[in-house]
Amino acid sequence: MSSLLNFILMAPAQTQGKGGQTNQTSFFIMMALMIVVFYFFMIRPQVKKQKEMRNFRDNLEKGDKVITTGGIYGKINNISENIITMDIGNGVTIKVDKNAIVKDNTDLQQQK
Repeated sequence: MSSLLNFILMAPAQTQGKGGQTNQTSFFIMMALMIVVFYFFMIRPQVKKQKEMRNFRDNLEKGDKVITTGGIYGKINNISENIITMDIGNGVTIKVDKNAIVKDNTDLQQQK
């Protein structure tokens, strides 16, 4: 990591004479490639994951079995705009924020 940092910091200083222009060009090409790699391996997958989660939460229906971020398993009784009322067993109902719903319980059953 430190060698990469040294390369980034020292690359503009290494430009001298005729070869200086090629060093600057190669430096900017390398930086552009790093940005492209960063985009395809870090940013794009995260955006895709967020989009899938948003679609999952928008398609929740009454009766779906879900899991919250706190690890509470329950069945959806009612859905308002941002609040979901869940039955967690023995007639106990709780209200949770829609963003707290992480998984559908059927995903776990398919993995087993």
